[in-house]
Amino acid sequence: ISSSDTGNDEQLYECPMCCLTCTNIQILEEHVDLHLEEQSFLEGGNIRDLELAQQLQTEEDKWQRSEEDKREREEFKKLRRQYGLDNSGGYKQQFLKDMEREVDKGRMQPFEYHKRKADMMECLAFGIDDGKTKTTGIIEALCKYYQNENKDVRRVWLSTGVDHFQSSLGDRGWGCGYRNFQMLLSSLLQNSLYNDCLQDTTLIPSIPKIQSMIEDAWKEGFDPQGASHFNNKLHGSKAWIGACEIYSLLTSLRIKCQIIDFHKPTGPMGTHPRLFEWVLRYYSADSEGGAKVVCTSKPPIYLQHQGHSRTVVGIEEKKNKTLCLLLFDPGCPSQEMQKLLKQNSDGTNLKLLRKFLGSLKEKQYQIVAVDGVLSLEEKASRCQASQVLTSEKIP
Repeated sequence: ISSSDTGNDEQLYECPMCCLTCTNIQILEEHVDLHLEEQSFLEGGNIRDLELAQQLQTEEDKWQRSEEDKREREEFKKLRRQYGLDNSGGYKQQFLKDMEREVDKGRMQPFEYHKRKADMMECLAFGIDDGKTKTTGIIEALCKYYQNENKDVRRVWLSTGVDHFQSSLGDRGWGCGYRNFQMLLSSLLQNSLYNDCLQDTTLIPSIPKIQSMIEDAWKEGFDPQGASHFNNKLHGSKAWIGACEIYSLLTSLRIKCQIIDFHKPTGPMGTHPRLFEWVLRYYSADSEGGAKVVCTSKPPIYLQHQGHSRTVVGIEEKKNKTLCLLLFDPGCPSQEMQKLLKQNSDGTNLKLLRKFLGSLKEKQYQIVAVDGVLSLEEKASRCQASQVLTSEKIP
């Protein structure tokens, strides 16, 4: 507290915290005490405000964490449902449920329901496909069509014979991987090179049987990481399978194959020209001469992307040098595919199969390509390798 002399013997006292001047020191002390009390109150208030703000923030964080956990649980459940891992039953249960729905809606007679149920149970007991969604003879019809096509195809390469299998009541929405395996197998069964490998698989297996075959491959030690994703169980589920499961199954049968991973677009507008070039090399590698239609001895190719898979059965090279894949899609109805068996001079039905560069614009694709037979030693070696890595990436 500073003081000053006014010159008329009156002592003045100045407040160090504001501009007040007074003559009585006690009054000044009381005044300064008021300043100090006010400051203490304000500081205490600030502390209380800070504590309250921290408490509110903690509660907000807790609520957000709880909401995120809830969202994650819901997403996890959704993914399990989407990929058929939610124990909601498999092929048989879905087949029966969908047929019951057809009867309820008056689209199926009860006697037909009981007949189809009996047929299905018999096929499942023997582990064979009922063949009711199969279309055969398409590749042969395509060979004839291309021989007479003079418009815009310069050359075309086709797989050996392949049957088309459509997804049915029992696997609609999740069975594409299994259906594409059936397509590939239908081709391999026609090739004597694979007789030894397929001596126990002379008929096309049903989807539950294929599920058991993949489980057997896992038991042999193939792809333990993939097996654990499915908890080592596929049979009786609606689990989606992909390229790794197809690779494991084929290799367990001593069928030589490889996975090629096209992990990013290699052309403008998200396209995959390198995928098309790879398929062209695959089909044209052994063909010589300039024949317009080349019916190769090559099996079809399994093609996978996020959420769906299809089967590549050939490739066209147009007169302007553009390439066009020919694909069998399990989602395409059998009655549509059967139109390809009729000679159609303008080729309009081929739009079911044709996929140009701009039609395949998923971020990532994988293919499984078959190329011969493995010895027992090679199979063991590939089994060991699959425990680390099964795919080769195209840069």
